[in-house]
Amino acid sequence: MGLFGSSSSPAATSGSGEQQEIKTAIVKQLQAEAAMANARQLIGKVNEHCFDHCVPSPGSTMTPGESTCLSQCMEKYISLWNVASKAYLARAASEKKTNGLDTIAMNSLATGGPPQTSL
Repeated sequence: MGLFGSSSSPAATSGSGEQQEIKTAIVKQLQAEAAMANARQLIGKVNEHCFDHCVPSPGSTMTPGESTCLSQCMEKYISLWNVASKAYLARAASEKKTNGLDTIAMNSLATGGPPQTSL
């Protein structure tokens, strides 16, 4: 079988172990890229929500109240993100076990990971 399921590859009969390693490497690379995209998205959402909420009029310095607000907001947002991610992963694992397929992991890569949350 070829790299993406076709049987046209001449190495299909002799290199199936090699092809499986290539597939595994590709999946790992896609998972790493999805994780990086999720991290960027998290940072962007924290900046968007927390900064807008805590710093109504930006200046050259932040007040102690703004700084405290930002810290608390970021902690809450990241905590919420973690809870949502764990729930999503638990659901995906449950569906994978029920279906016996690896389609959940590929769907999460295609959709960008766990569901979106907002404060």
